[in-house]
Amino acid sequence: MSIIPRPARERGHADHGWLNSAHSFSFADYYDPAHMGFRALRVINEDVVRPGAGFGMHGHRDMEIISYVIRGALAHEDSTGGKGVLRRGDVQYMSAGTGVRHSEYNASASEDVHFLQIWILPPRQGLPPSYHQVTIPEAGTRNALTLIAAPGGTGGVLATHRDVRVHAGRLEAGTTVRHALEPGRGAWVQMVDGAIDLNGVPLTGGDGAAIDAVGTITITAQASSELLLFDLD
Repeated sequence: MSIIPRPARERGHADHGWLNSAHSFSFADYYDPAHMGFRALRVINEDVVRPGAGFGMHGHRDMEIISYVIRGALAHEDSTGGKGVLRRGDVQYMSAGTGVRHSEYNASASEDVHFLQIWILPPRQGLPPSYHQVTIPEAGTRNALTLIAAPGGTGGVLATHRDVRVHAGRLEAGTTVRHALEPGRGAWVQMVDGAIDLNGVPLTGGDGAAIDAVGTITITAQASSELLLFDLD
């Protein structure tokens, strides 16, 4: 049984003025050979982008990218024809596959946009590019772990190529939720905010935790909390 916390304060950090970013794993100028990812997870960046600023058109390939908006409005456009504005409750998936170009901008002239950008290694290279966006009703994630992305994407969730199942939860203080891991699978819990007890391990806003060889994950909210749980092959 293994639960290894990744404290928020130990993440890589970049402040470019228009962008303030925390890196759970090595990314761009932040390199730590001890934190290159976990299983299929390659990047978890917590980004705050100033009003009107953003990432201009740039390319990716052979990566599955999920954006989860915490607050504000994120404008997306890409070379597959995908285009839209994401707000709290919206989740975006893009398969870069054989190659895609995209831009991400703060759609507001007055308010920061705060979001998580997650990169997942695909099961194989050369997959076709694609883009999808869904809205997850806040009521659906209250005091539960709600599936937001999975292989095949049935039931209105984002469809991934990789065998990764992403759950979102917004928990009131005192709530306990559980998630069973199949043999051989691992998990990563990423805190957005609040405070939880994870199988006896305390986590607070921005913290993460790598989980291996644990049959059942038990999460008890010590305060009002928001989190993502990645069930990984």
